[in-house]
Amino acid sequence: MDAWEQIRKCIETGDDAGLAAHAGSLTGAGRRAVAEWLPRHLAGRSRAEVAEQASGLRVAGAACFSDAAQVAAWLGRRDLRLPPRPRDDARRVAEVLRPRDEAWRRDLAHRLVTGLRPGDRNGWQNVDGQPGYDLAARLVIETGIEPPASDAFVVGWLWDVCHRFWRGGGLGVLRDDPFLDVLTPRLFTAEGAAAPLIHDWKWNGAYNGNTVISALADLAAEGRLDRRQLLDGCSGRFLTHGHDRDVEPFTLLWERLRPEPAEIPLLDLVRVLPVAAGPLARLAVAELGRVPLDADLFGEAVGALAFRPEKKHVTTALQWIALARPEEADSALAALAVVFAQETPSLRDRAVRLALKLAPHASPETAATIRAAAAGLPAELRDRIAGAFGPVETVEAEPSEALTPGELRVTLGLPALPPEIGSPAELAGRVGQGRRSYDPVEVEQIMAALVAFTHRDRAATLAVVRPWAEQVWGRHRHVDPSSLAGHVGVLLTQCALALADPAGSAELSRLIDDVVARDPRHGTPFDRFTRDRVREVIALLESGRTIPVLLATPTEPTGHVAAATLVDRVARLGDAEPLPLDFWQALLRLPRTADPEVLARAGRLTSPAGRRLAAWLRDGGLADPEVSCAVATTPDPHSYEDGETSAVHAVMRPAAPDLPEPVAALCTLEPDAWNRHSDEIRWWPTVLPSHREVVAAHVLECFVVGVPVDRARVSVLRALVQGSGPVGRATASAVTMALGHRNPARRDLAVEAIKILAARGELDAADFGWALGQSVRSGAVTLKRATPALEELVFSGAHRETWAILAEALPLLLRRSGGRPVHGMADLLAVAVKAAVLAGARGEVPGLAEAAARRATSRVTDMARLLLDTIGARE
Repeated sequence: MDAWEQIRKCIETGDDAGLAAHAGSLTGAGRRAVAEWLPRHLAGRSRAEVAEQASGLRVAGAACFSDAAQVAAWLGRRDLRLPPRPRDDARRVAEVLRPRDEAWRRDLAHRLVTGLRPGDRNGWQNVDGQPGYDLAARLVIETGIEPPASDAFVVGWLWDVCHRFWRGGGLGVLRDDPFLDVLTPRLFTAEGAAAPLIHDWKWNGAYNGNTVISALADLAAEGRLDRRQLLDGCSGRFLTHGHDRDVEPFTLLWERLRPEPAEIPLLDLVRVLPVAAGPLARLAVAELGRVPLDADLFGEAVGALAFRPEKKHVTTALQWIALARPEEADSALAALAVVFAQETPSLRDRAVRLALKLAPHASPETAATIRAAAAGLPAELRDRIAGAFGPVETVEAEPSEALTPGELRVTLGLPALPPEIGSPAELAGRVGQGRRSYDPVEVEQIMAALVAFTHRDRAATLAVVRPWAEQVWGRHRHVDPSSLAGHVGVLLTQCALALADPAGSAELSRLIDDVVARDPRHGTPFDRFTRDRVREVIALLESGRTIPVLLATPTEPTGHVAAATLVDRVARLGDAEPLPLDFWQALLRLPRTADPEVLARAGRLTSPAGRRLAAWLRDGGLADPEVSCAVATTPDPHSYEDGETSAVHAVMRPAAPDLPEPVAALCTLEPDAWNRHSDEIRWWPTVLPSHREVVAAHVLECFVVGVPVDRARVSVLRALVQGSGPVGRATASAVTMALGHRNPARRDLAVEAIKILAARGELDAADFGWALGQSVRSGAVTLKRATPALEELVFSGAHRETWAILAEALPLLLRRSGGRPVHGMADLLAVAVKAAVLAGARGEVPGLAEAAARRATSRVTDMARLLLDTIGARE
């Protein structure tokens, strides 16, 4: 067997020991032969095969390529440079390289270290080693070349130390590390050095307490490392990377080194303070607080703190200013001028008090700065500043660009109806390939086509329907009837079975009847009404009877049926009796008003159905049911224990006493029907498109159950609000429940519903404010979720509507029993401030003054005061 065949067999079988032995015994000619075959071997292999054989291929290439540049290029190939176990791979490759000339190996070591890639799977997960680094580090040690200064090598070394600490190594791991003295100064400048240090502190610190940071500090304490060098390195890192969050491990090292006051670089810490990331800012504040500052540094420090967005640092600045000496007055006042622009009233008030205290020591230039900054203060504070520093000119504040409302843009209207199905061939295109439709409008159109085409040409219709029925019911011959009882889209396919196999369909209908009989209240009234309408058509087709037309097929995307079209359809029926539920559905889909001409045409109809239609139109259709909403406590359907949940619920009763049971059920909602859920909720707006509040009452009950567990089909809101009829508390409460959805995308649908109502001029702020206040008070909706959605509404152009809603909701939330503010109240007040500014709101909000007058300092109190100032209630 020749040299290549022996090597190939070892590579393919994963025989690492045999591969090393064969490679080591090769002569010059054998190595050249293997080197020639290796690239060809790769060319015929998939990526997965190459990855599986990578370790063997690397060893073979290292042993057989003659030139150091060739070996480095081979090991650095994209498909070979990531072996599965890098530490073992480095040991095997180094063994086959050991017989090489020393100068040759130094050349290879230089090439490998300069070719290191910092992104090659360096990370905490690589406990089996790091590709590239392990071999390069091993050769650096064996050949004695100087460790490179590259960032990739430094970062690889840090990960290696972290891994050794994870495997149980102690302080000695680092004390005896051959790279410690050379690489320690470089870790402060290397890009990417923070990542291993952060992971090390998080995981090793929790696992065994051995961390690189602690070890460096300990080695400095025992004199193994230069403590001054570590402090200087940290200080340099603060200056170059202080604005990045990854400066944190270097702040931790600084704290472990415990510098003396004389060792603190005051100028550097003050210099980085304005832009320092959180960990460094906290460290700088703590260190600067340990040492007396001269007047210039004091002024620069408090000015930087006052400029920062975090209130805790502004508070620190005020604390330091409270202890300011007379010679520090000018610099302290300059910082206070910055605080005058704070939105937090308590900080502004405190800044004004401190400014008044320092006024006697202010220079004329500083006094002018204070007067200019005071122009934007509330009137009371301006007057106090004017009394100490001289007259303050009031300047009308220009609207902030950050508070510029957008134009209210929302797509009104629903997608257009698909074209009517005009022939059996078009019907075949809609139902081909066994496709089942769940879209309400498409179901309606297919049912209408089946009924009309069967009446005209049963044979042609059956030719279209039989393949559909065989495709669907051939796969679902043993379907559980209970799964059909509540799914309209599945029932639609039974219409095909009813034509193609009436007996088989009738048997299935009897099984479904048994399921329904066992649970006649299965599903919601809307689900039962829609399901029974489809089953009514199924029964017609099973019987072999025909009628010329279904009456209730929508003519509008909302589900409405035009009155003129319905009159035409009833006329086409002649003396034939319509399907009962189809007729009632057609009546319920009529607009709320009809033209006199249509009324006259309806009055000329002579059939019983025609006379009933004429009377319905003349009397104004379905009278609006009585709907009321209130907070109620019910058993929690999601609790394994006997828990309870509170939410806004609706109670509804029909206004007319003589409605048939299915229609009366749509207009009835009692407490025993609460906590329902439906998967067919998308149908509901099309069932009663002229009675939004009725549909919303039922939607609300599904949302109370579904929103907390992410089962609510919130997309129903778009169709709901674009119907017609009253919009009241039930609609507002359903939309508000969706504002509390855990999924931001679902909350966006609720925001869209509010925008649609606003654009149509149908948004009742009193109802929406009541719903928001009651839903939050009850705990059904959290402000943590609702507030961001309301803020989006503010900047989408609906700022006036949002302010009107919040003006109604805030009194309910501010006067909550128990005295404690609702969680998230400060953020809601902040949104109210933005809405009020954009809306130019003025006036009073009950309970707001009391919240602002509380002595306890809190963000809620601060924002209440700011809102009072914004709407002019404190002037």
